Amino acid sequence: MTKLSDDLKATLLQLSDNKRAELAHLLISSLDDTIDADAEVEWDKELVRRVNEIEEGKAVGRPAFKVLDEIREKYR
Repeated sequence: MTKLSDDLKATLLQLSDNKRAELAHLLISSLDDTIDADAEVEWDKELVRRVNEIEEGKAVGRPAFKVLDEIREKYR
């Protein structure tokens, strides 16, 4: 890494979680400007399947903040 990129990383890591997430989304989105219609259809099907499992009592949700806390702890 160059000094510029190291300095930039250090500065960006000081941003709030929301701002870092917004930046991450922007950067990831910038890598691929094409839309895969088949993938969109499959994701929609998966979302419907998961909602149905929750509504039928086959799956139990957990609060997002708990899941995110676990992920943050795991990757520190």
